[in-house]
Amino acid sequence: MRDLSGQGGQRGRGGAQRPPALLFRGIKVRYRKRTTGILVAMLVASVLAGAVYASGDGDLPPPGTKDKCPVCGMFVYKYPDWVAYVEMGDGQRFYFDGAKDMFRFFFNMDEFGQGREASEIRAMHVTDYYDLVPVAADKAYYVIGSDVYGPMGRELVPFASIEGAREFMQDHKGEGVLDFGDIDNDIVRGLDR
Repeated sequence: MRDLSGQGGQRGRGGAQRPPALLFRGIKVRYRKRTTGILVAMLVASVLAGAVYASGDGDLPPPGTKDKCPVCGMFVYKYPDWVAYVEMGDGQRFYFDGAKDMFRFFFNMDEFGQGREASEIRAMHVTDYYDLVPVAADKAYYVIGSDVYGPMGRELVPFASIEGAREFMQDHKGEGVLDFGDIDNDIVRGLDR
């Protein structure tokens, strides 16, 4: 058994090696054969429940199995690595299968917003390509023109840091890095040409 706590196993009575303690969501758990199944079940359940989809902004619920992108109609839960969302002031969320469709929604709310207006938006998040955590859309950096495609083809690939975006751009033949304010409807439309 690998020591995941960094503390190493300790010696018990008679000099026998005691199993190391594991940390699970901040809770110290001592490894024993009978708790192994429980730990595995807890880990699987937390991943399935979207525990990975959390950030410093608080826990953000992942899309459900019935949530469809209002722009393209795809089921968003199938693409967790690309999820983006817009939250309205009343708590309603619109989920997207990538930053490109989120921006298409934002710039064309009269077509895709189901009667909502941009002034009602409370928050917009995209998923960081490397760390797979939500990032506020207005704080993210977006690589355009890379050789990495999202669920809907050419994509604005989001990153939490400029360093991550630049590294990705070099590794994947990106054309440039854009801030939120650099992106407009013409750029979004150009991705599908």
